[in-house]
Amino acid sequence: MKHNDSGNPSQGSKVTRRQFLYQAGLGAAGAGLLARSGWSDVVQNAATEPLPTRVLGRTGEEVSILGLGSAPVGEGPPDLDEAIRVFSAAMDRGVNYIDTARIYGNAEEALGHLIPGRRDELFVATKCWAETAAQAEESLDESLRLLKIDHVDLCHIHHIGGKDLDIVLAEDGVLDYLLRQKEAGRIRFIGLSGHARSSHFLRMIETDHIDVVMTVLNHADRNIYEFESEVLPACIERNVGVVAMKVFAGIKGGFPNHRSAYVGCATETEYLPQALAYALDLPGVASAVVGPYTVEEAIHNVEMARAYESLSESDRAAILAYGEQLAEELGPRYGEVT
Repeated sequence: MKHNDSGNPSQGSKVTRRQFLYQAGLGAAGAGLLARSGWSDVVQNAATEPLPTRVLGRTGEEVSILGLGSAPVGEGPPDLDEAIRVFSAAMDRGVNYIDTARIYGNAEEALGHLIPGRRDELFVATKCWAETAAQAEESLDESLRLLKIDHVDLCHIHHIGGKDLDIVLAEDGVLDYLLRQKEAGRIRFIGLSGHARSSHFLRMIETDHIDVVMTVLNHADRNIYEFESEVLPACIERNVGVVAMKVFAGIKGGFPNHRSAYVGCATETEYLPQALAYALDLPGVASAVVGPYTVEEAIHNVEMARAYESLSESDRAAILAYGEQLAEELGPRYGEVT
């Protein structure tokens, strides 16, 4: 499971919510732990405090520091009704950054039952796995149909590290198509998403047509890929919004296990609180997208985000040391580094 948060003990014997979540280890224990701890009623009714927001770069939009990832549910075993419940749990608790894609199974269909009634509250991002305008048109048309809306706030060129940029940047390429859709009002902003080849991100950012970047930013992959050292500074320089993904170093076993729910994430439970804080502490990062499998996970993620505080020096040292060790185990599993 994918959730937790950490904190320092408060003075005296009173246990704060932040300390409780850290000690309890919600990321691994799930609903059973909540029931045993007596915390479930508090969590189930925990929509009283607002979820913190940040400005997403040049878009000027305020987005929740926790984003709702839809790939695990969309690609995994949960059926449509369960997917709707999971997504509702996050939205009901203030998550307004919604991340989806045409290739995420039934995710867009499930979101289409929720987004139209909450459209003004949400920042909706989808993706086109495309190099050409024709591919992008087919993808975006279907996304809008399934989401039951007439525009998305953000459309990413999906998996930019695996694309032929000469095609992407051609007159009939995906970027030209998205620029035309931006003018037509079908998308508001253009983004990039991906896991590998920082050089591809840099070349695209230099066009000055990219408004948002979503990429792998975590304690482990900072030792493997060059997104934190190269892409993040380029985004800050141009005021490109940044969304962190794979903040827990991804699902255990990688992409194939999106379709095998409940396998957990690569980061051990005890480090999950610091992992989220590490990503949110990075300069320029507006939101961290985490994909829950269950309603309980969605709720835990929100509680962790509400309890977020910047890492202390000791916690930062601990997560960096752990990340270096984890990187040796994981290696460059997403593809080429540069």
